[in-house]
Amino acid sequence: MWSHFFKKLYHRFSIRSYFSIRTKLLFCFLIVAIIPLLSLGALNYYQSAIVINSQFGKYGENTVAQLDQQISSALNRMNQTTGTIYSYLLDPARVGLGDHVPTTYQEIMDKDDFEALLKSLKTDLTRGIYLITRSGYYYGENNLDVSKLNDIPAWRALTYSSKGPYWLGFYPMNHGMEASDTGDPILGLAVRINNPAGTQHGSTILIEENAQVLLDMFHMFEEDTKAHLTITGSEGQPIYQSDSPFTPDDSDVVWNRTLAANGWKIEARLPAKAFYFSSSLIRSNTVLVAIVSCLLAFGLAYIFSSKFTARIRRLKDSMQKVSFGKLHTRTLVEGKDELGSLDTSFNRMVGGIQSLVQEVEQSERLKKEAELKAFHYQINPHLLFNTLNSIQWKARLQGAEDIRQMLYHLTMVLEGNLDISQELITLGRELRMIEHFLKIQEIRYGSAFSYEQTCDEEFKPYLIPRMTLQPLFENIFFHGFEDGAGNISLSVREEGDHLLLTLSDDGAGITAEKLKALMRAKPESKPQGRGGLGVQNANQKFKLHFGQQYGLTVHSTKGEGTTIVIRWPKKEESPHGDNQDH
Repeated sequence: MWSHFFKKLYHRFSIRSYFSIRTKLLFCFLIVAIIPLLSLGALNYYQSAIVINSQFGKYGENTVAQLDQQISSALNRMNQTTGTIYSYLLDPARVGLGDHVPTTYQEIMDKDDFEALLKSLKTDLTRGIYLITRSGYYYGENNLDVSKLNDIPAWRALTYSSKGPYWLGFYPMNHGMEASDTGDPILGLAVRINNPAGTQHGSTILIEENAQVLLDMFHMFEEDTKAHLTITGSEGQPIYQSDSPFTPDDSDVVWNRTLAANGWKIEARLPAKAFYFSSSLIRSNTVLVAIVSCLLAFGLAYIFSSKFTARIRRLKDSMQKVSFGKLHTRTLVEGKDELGSLDTSFNRMVGGIQSLVQEVEQSERLKKEAELKAFHYQINPHLLFNTLNSIQWKARLQGAEDIRQMLYHLTMVLEGNLDISQELITLGRELRMIEHFLKIQEIRYGSAFSYEQTCDEEFKPYLIPRMTLQPLFENIFFHGFEDGAGNISLSVREEGDHLLLTLSDDGAGITAEKLKALMRAKPESKPQGRGGLGVQNANQKFKLHFGQQYGLTVHSTKGEGTTIVIRWPKKEESPHGDNQDH
């Protein structure tokens, strides 16, 4: 089921969705950021809540145990004090202590000894130690108003039949003489003497201690734990209760202890909401941090996705401009990453397309110009040939054999030049026209020059652009040789699938500056002075027919001659008129 769900979700967001790449990247960034964030936050909250709740529970238990220890310490101390007094009174020698004001010397001495004992049992926390007889007379410091003891609720419940220690609980110090009523909270213990055969039977030992330290400790506990503290006696009577109003609930967290000294029960009750307040605070903070982190992740994801897709959008816009024919469009390359490589490739591709378009335009323009020139060349060429034939026959009749020969070779050269039915002719035919051209020059200059040709017969069937060698030979005679004197060599060799034709002369040569300008000049530009046009046209013909990598390479030294190397691929004329590559 889950696989089907994820497959459906992937299908919706990746194939049929019309969301932009930026939106998809934004979703991906958010998913990648939010899932670990929420998982980490939930785990952190769960672990923190367990630890904090456990520690808080142990803290409450330990604090209640400290209350138990402090209260038990005070109760045991008071118990021991009353036990010492009780043992003192059980001594038969203390029969002199009566229940009225001593009148004899012995009674006074016994009274002083007993009160000296009571005084020795006092500590810093002791507020009073008394022995109160049934007649209302008491031993101890003379600061007690016995009639006010009934103001103590627990004292009123004490009867003469009571036995053993009776804890009076906490109450204010307001039963003394006027000067001694401080109102301070005190803890009281009353022990009824049950000694029917001895002295002071039915009297009561009363010991009171300052309870402010214990109450401060209670308040500190209440303040720290926010718990409601209740101390009840062994019979369930209230001993202490926190002042704040509190309604018990079953969900409350309860810490309780029972004092071993007198059976008091300490109960600290904390509402569940207060107990789990720290963990709730962590949960609230975790949720708040998660929300803030999600918003921050969304903002960062939006910025990053926008920055990343901005380059893609810019590349897309550039492509659209190029599709509309704006080939000068280029995109900005900002980095060396994949997008930077894509931008560079796009710029290079558009530059290549622009150059190709320019070359095609130039080629078409040159082709049109050539067609126009050819059209002009076709204008009545037969008139020219008939006229030359007439002059040739006139020269024969008049015995001018050299003029006739000159006209014959000129006619053959012109016939080759004006035959525009084929742009590519065989190398052998091109060399035969060169031979006719050289015959004309031989008649003109005599034997002033020499010509050496090296070309295997197997190379002559290969094609070469028409009228590419004759202009080069013209340059030799019109610019290289003085009065036609010089040596010319032509050789053809193969280099793999290419042919290399080397044409050399030992004429005047070309200066480096002129040669540089000659090779840099565009074919459509007009040459500066004579010469150069034939070289440019021949070079352009090879490039147009075979490609930009082919053409002429010229090496020349002023005063030493010129060497032209032509390189082009092997291409042989097929029997059906189609050209075949080798």
